[in-house]
Amino acid sequence: MKRRELIGAAGLGIAALGLSACQQEEPAAAPAPAEKPQRFNWKMVTAWPKNFPALGTGAQRFADIVTRMSGGRLNIKVFAGGELVPPLEVFDAVARGTAEIGHGAAYYWKGKVPAATFFTTVPFGLSAQEMNAWLHKGGGQALWDEAYAPFGVKPFACGNSGMQMGGWFNKRIDKVEDLAGLKIRMPGLGGEVLTKLGATPVIMPGSEIFTALQTGAIDATEWIGPYNDQAFGLHKAASYYYAPGWQEPQAVLELLINQAALDQLPDDLAAIVVEAARSCNADMLDDFTFHNIQALQQLKNEGVEIAQYPEDVIAALKTASEQVLDEFAAQSDLGSRIWASMKAFREQASDYSALTEKALYNWR
Repeated sequence: MKRRELIGAAGLGIAALGLSACQQEEPAAAPAPAEKPQRFNWKMVTAWPKNFPALGTGAQRFADIVTRMSGGRLNIKVFAGGELVPPLEVFDAVARGTAEIGHGAAYYWKGKVPAATFFTTVPFGLSAQEMNAWLHKGGGQALWDEAYAPFGVKPFACGNSGMQMGGWFNKRIDKVEDLAGLKIRMPGLGGEVLTKLGATPVIMPGSEIFTALQTGAIDATEWIGPYNDQAFGLHKAASYYYAPGWQEPQAVLELLINQAALDQLPDDLAAIVVEAARSCNADMLDDFTFHNIQALQQLKNEGVEIAQYPEDVIAALKTASEQVLDEFAAQSDLGSRIWASMKAFREQASDYSALTEKALYNWR
């Protein structure tokens, strides 16, 4: 190659390298700014006194879990019963959108949604474990959704009291006739059962129970169990503590969510809400079981008289309960379908539990 051609080729090579270097040294385009995550601030209204053991604290735990799991993208502020709306108006507040979310017990809204009663508890009904299985695996949730859909409300199980006690009385119950004429604070279908046996059921929020019992405005009350009953001081206002809780073999505490608000959440936040409810559902049952054991022993140590309902009283209550449930279910097609589903599952569960839990408890 001639010298002139060699120099020319070298020059072209150097120029190409220079152009390449210039191209590599040009700064890269700045990345598009990340979208700011959408944040939601919800109000939760509850039927419970502020920080009330298991119930109030369970609602707060749910709110705290959602806030943490969402990294603050969904923040829930909890209002105790009466702070934003009265305890028995939680369902209405969520349906109206006054609050996006609520925590209560379905049988409190029986006057608005009669079938709701089934989704808290029924007398001589399912245990807590059986109720969870029926709701989550046995078709109960779909029926619950159907009951609340006309109001734009989506329900979830978010806590359970487990087996409750039969209540506090200011007189002994030795026979069925002793129930006649008594004013007993008892919501739900349990109250209607008492009506058949001559008692008068009274519905009032938990915050009013102690004063009503102490002043004689009511003769007896059921609330929940030793853990909460002790916190309310009911042992200071009544003489006899009866067992078992025939009226509430368990009680679901429900999460109510305004459907329109839920639909606005992105998929990940909606999933957090659902899983937080499942977590709190299990945790509250653990909480009740542990603390009821402790509180019952403390009440015994304080001299509280624990009484058992006589067998003939339980038999009368059971007969009346089946009548009330059949009559109540027959009032609507939805109620009939709910009771048929629950009753069928109860029969299946009874066969299984007789061979398992019942046998274990008898052996122990």
